[in-house]
Amino acid sequence: MKHAYIPRTTTYNLNPGEELNDLRMSDAVRPLYEHVKKFIRETVDPMSVEFMRLGEAKKDRWSFTPEQLAVLQKAKDKAKEEGLWNFFLPDAETGDGLKNLDYAYIAVELAKNPMASETMNCSAPDTGNMEVLERVGTKAQKEKWLKPLLAGEIRSAYAMTEPNVASSDAKNISTTAKLVGDEWVINGEKYYISGAGDPRCKIMIVMVKTNPDAPPSKQQSQILVPIDTPGVEILGPMHVFGHDHAPRGHMHLRFNNCRVPKENMLLGEGRGFEISQVRLGPGRIHHCMRTIGKAEKALDLMVQRGLTREAFGKKIAHLGGNMQIIAQARCEIEAMRLMVLKAAKAMDVLGNKEARIWVSMVKAMVPERTCKIIDQAIQMHGATGISHWSPLGEMYQDVRHLRFADGPDEVHWMVVGRHELSMP
Repeated sequence: MKHAYIPRTTTYNLNPGEELNDLRMSDAVRPLYEHVKKFIRETVDPMSVEFMRLGEAKKDRWSFTPEQLAVLQKAKDKAKEEGLWNFFLPDAETGDGLKNLDYAYIAVELAKNPMASETMNCSAPDTGNMEVLERVGTKAQKEKWLKPLLAGEIRSAYAMTEPNVASSDAKNISTTAKLVGDEWVINGEKYYISGAGDPRCKIMIVMVKTNPDAPPSKQQSQILVPIDTPGVEILGPMHVFGHDHAPRGHMHLRFNNCRVPKENMLLGEGRGFEISQVRLGPGRIHHCMRTIGKAEKALDLMVQRGLTREAFGKKIAHLGGNMQIIAQARCEIEAMRLMVLKAAKAMDVLGNKEARIWVSMVKAMVPERTCKIIDQAIQMHGATGISHWSPLGEMYQDVRHLRFADGPDEVHWMVVGRHELSMP
């Protein structure tokens, strides 16, 4: 018996007249895009070489030398002078107010040099924290913390993940905050808190449980905690593939009756999940934007290596299945690029909340596929690929960890699959 095919009504289509499918950078932003590329090439690339050289002789791994900070500040000042500052924040008075789609193109370029984002004050986790403060912070909170972050005077951290629970489910968060008089008293542990080891890190946004008896989505709150608050204990760095990523690090923290003023609560008690929608959507898409740039860099290195080394009388690009590997990497990058642009456009057109499915799609797909491309580039480099002679090993570490950051692959696949099953 033949069965008639009845197509489902989905939210995905290729209607050429639909705004969601127009993925062109706006004409007004193209000069900025070209300016960023030129600045990275002429200023950031040579500065980053000097920055690393100046740090070679330092005795304290968890510090920057005055010379390092001076050369970095000079580049940051130049970025400010040239108007290349705080352009990550969409639809805001702060910075350039770029659309997510326009920023997507720029973020790809920022990822090609590890110091480009910081030089132009577009680094995670600061970008996400600044967006939260911009959207939901009080006037006093903005004055005290947003203003120096926007000026690039301090760094920040976001503390959500915990060692003793599966933090992919935010309802599991066990760090508590209890209101005692005019202060929130915080107790618990966080780990893998990126950037908390940086001596310039002054403020953290901490996810806490304030009301365990409330409905699941109202139990959590987010609160501002200065890192030098009594009771904040840095137990030590987490090691990623054997590396501590000093001086910024990924720290294991303990809160021991840590007290902060009740005015440090963001938006209001029980609104932690609501704030997460503000922070994590843009943060995830920014990560994926930058990851495209890393995939491009890995492919560039793969091609260069393949065309400059010979074995068995042939360029290694022509050995075995290497040509197909290179071709597939290009196809994967272009597919990822279009998906990220579409997700960014969805955020612009639909809003962050409605675009969450698109964001989950790219967050699940892009780091996973980029890891594969970097791994293939490593393989084509031989022993050099896993050594300090190549940036590929560090690039792999970075992207592999991204498969956990802001939600693991499995959670995002679940979000996409659940949405697919819900459509008639």
